[in-house]
Amino acid sequence: MAYTRNVGLSASEDRIEKLIAERLAPGADKDKIDARIWDLFGEEWAVMFTDLSGFSSGVASFGIIHFLQLIYESQRLLSPCIDAHDGILLKVEGDSLLIIFRNVVKAIECADAMQRVCQDYNVGREPAERIGLCVGLGFGRLLRIGDRDVYGSEVNAAAKLGEDIARAGEVLVTDAVRDAAAGVYAFEPIATVPPGANAAFRMVR
Repeated sequence: MAYTRNVGLSASEDRIEKLIAERLAPGADKDKIDARIWDLFGEEWAVMFTDLSGFSSGVASFGIIHFLQLIYESQRLLSPCIDAHDGILLKVEGDSLLIIFRNVVKAIECADAMQRVCQDYNVGREPAERIGLCVGLGFGRLLRIGDRDVYGSEVNAAAKLGEDIARAGEVLVTDAVRDAAAGVYAFEPIATVPPGANAAFRMVR
């Protein structure tokens, strides 16, 4: 089973590398190659990026081991939320998570559940022990290469929202997420719009 999974990942990566090489060749029909790439790897997903607020500055004050503890604790708290809402964890980089969902409403529900879990965890704890979760969400057609990474404008926008713009306790979304979840959740516009989105919103929780 593990062997089959590895073959699948290698096959996807091998195919995209060959197509990109074709695209780089002199006189290549880039539009035709792009269409083939989207046909092979284009899929519609909701994409979530999470980040821990104040991680970099906190390391300088409390040391890396303290923040390793917070990373492990946050993953312990958030993993059940991801599983319960049918998310797929693609990547862990430091204090950030990259998660994809087939259903945009489940992605929003997961983000809300994550924030509630963190809020409950923080009750009665010293400030240095609290987990301040930032979440960014995008939704749309993107390129998914195996089970390792995704690419696209909504991916870029979600990363910017979750890792750079959101504050602790916030769930920020692109206009595509807001439109897909119209009437299910309430959102308010924010001033900072990340590249890849036409507008951005804060989930009203």
